[in-house]
This record gives sequence, C-alpha cells and structure tokens, in this order.
Amino acid sequence: MTTKTAAPKTLAEQTGARTDEAASLIGDARERIDALDDRIIGLIQERMAISAVIQEARISSGGRRVNLAREMDVLAHYRDALGKPGTALAMTMLELCRGRV
Repeated sequence: MTTKTAAPKTLAEQTGARTDEAASLIGDARERIDALDDRIIGLIQERMAISAVIQEARISSGGRRVNLAREMDVLAHYRDALGKPGTALAMTMLELCRGRV
C-alpha cells in the first residue's frame, strides 16, 4: 500500500494570493498577526491571574466573587472602543476571568 504525500504548498497557494509580491506581503502580515495573537493571549492570561487575586480578596472580605457594576463598565469600555463586536469580545474575556477562585 502506498501513501501519497502532498507536495508542499507554495506561498501563493498558502495565502491565496495570485502574485509572489502579494504572497510575500500576506505571509509577512500573517507572521505579525501570529505574534500579536501570542501577545494578546499572554495579556489575557495575565488579566485572568489579576482577576483571581481581586476575586479572592473580595470573597475573603465577605463580598461576592463578581462585581456586576464593574463588569458593566468593562463591557461599555470595549463597546465604546470597538463597537458592538467589542461587547462580545469583552463578554468572552470576562467569562475567562470569572470563577477561577
């Protein structure tokens, strides 16, 4: 039984570009996006850790784990900065940060 190994894709095939120049530009931009994504993930992980400290302090002092007024401020901040999709992004981020304590 023989297995076919696919030939490596050219940069143009990987990017969907029709010229080498466009493929190169897209490839470089994708590398920058990947680096930004890594930084964003790191920042969210840092935010999660800080949020856990806040939640633990609030619970230890007899308060509730979540401060809904603060969450509304965060949602408004993201919505004002990024429009309606910012609200969804903030909701996801808040979900990641809740309940880790």
